[in-house]
Amino acid sequence: MPWLTTHDIALRYELLGNGPETLLLLHEMGGCLESWDHILPLLLPRFRVLRYDQRGAGLSEKPAAPLTMEDAGRDAVALMDALGIRAPVVAVGTAVGGAVALHLAAAFPERIRAVIATSPATGVPAEARQALLDRADQLVREGTRAVVDAGLDQGYPPVLRGDGARFAATRAQRLGASAAGQAATMRMLAGLDMRAPLARIRCPVLILAGEHDGTRPPARVAEVAAAVPGATYAVMPSGHFMAIQTPELLAAEIARFLDAIPA
Repeated sequence: MPWLTTHDIALRYELLGNGPETLLLLHEMGGCLESWDHILPLLLPRFRVLRYDQRGAGLSEKPAAPLTMEDAGRDAVALMDALGIRAPVVAVGTAVGGAVALHLAAAFPERIRAVIATSPATGVPAEARQALLDRADQLVREGTRAVVDAGLDQGYPPVLRGDGARFAATRAQRLGASAAGQAATMRMLAGLDMRAPLARIRCPVLILAGEHDGTRPPARVAEVAAAVPGATYAVMPSGHFMAIQTPELLAAEIARFLDAIPA
């Protein structure tokens, strides 16, 4: 898979398919572009798909500077510009990637036709911020192995581990993810407040919660959906990583939602 350098970051990406509409796939914290491997074959018959490792993740560049949502948004737009993608795209994101998708819709409305966000991580309650900062410090100090199982117990619980090989591969990928990159994301989330940007969004938005997601339970995801004017909200029999855990269900929801909005 190729890399390119945008305004200030080197990104690994993949652009596949010849469909008339482009999906921009934005992975979760600790993930990478391979987070979409299981759903990709279900999307390519209809869509052109752009996926990439976000800054600090996968094999993209990992700057020492603190991460900001503005950085993440500019990276996505710069990547599309570099690839000549000018028509508005459908941004599909999971967790922090879902927050990036929503940020793009607010900050670059001319570039986003619609958003599909699963378990979007648009911030944390005030009472949880210190614990998140402490976890970021633990990651840097002790590495990913110190926190991976507790995180997966919340977002990928035993009820969703029927495919043992898929779960094992997901766990191994998380162990190999950048501890510093994840810590930077946690620190960004601890100070993130997206209430004002969410209220500015005017494109069609679908927000999905996972019935078995202990990381972003449905009640918290519903609050995000309520903050976006006109957003559609649904709860799926899935967890925090829908594209991995239930790719068929997510692909069907993507197609159903896009079929229902004007071209």
